[in-house]
Amino acid sequence: MKAMMFVLCALMLCVGARAADAPKVTSVKVFASDTTITGQKIAVPANPNVVVTHVTFEPGAQLPVHKHPFPHYVYVLEGTLSVTNVETGKTIDLPQGSFFVEMTGTWHFGKNNGTEPVKLLSIDQLPQGVASNVVLRDPAPH
Repeated sequence: MKAMMFVLCALMLCVGARAADAPKVTSVKVFASDTTITGQKIAVPANPNVVVTHVTFEPGAQLPVHKHPFPHYVYVLEGTLSVTNVETGKTIDLPQGSFFVEMTGTWHFGKNNGTEPVKLLSIDQLPQGVASNVVLRDPAPH
């Protein structure tokens, strides 16, 4: 009986030691907010279709002036993205590692002012069949 208890204790120690050596999973919060970068409350449509896109801006590249009718989340993988609110003229520079929620229903554009590509991961929550953005027709030059 003592020998069996010894074996059981030895096995438990081995299992415990192996569990301590096992690779661990860590979780670090990157972002939390209930508002966009301009302070608007985030309003998610009912039963959204989630669309994830990898976007690359070559140096000097700029999107046309547009607005998002629904939440548009962006994580900057590489480079610095400059987002300009056309209505206020304010520009926000978002470097690598930034996560933000773009303004909703507000005319703006993104641009790469750097010398290296800007790479983004964007996430949209949209009603089925609705586009991520609405492009302004015949905008004034920027």
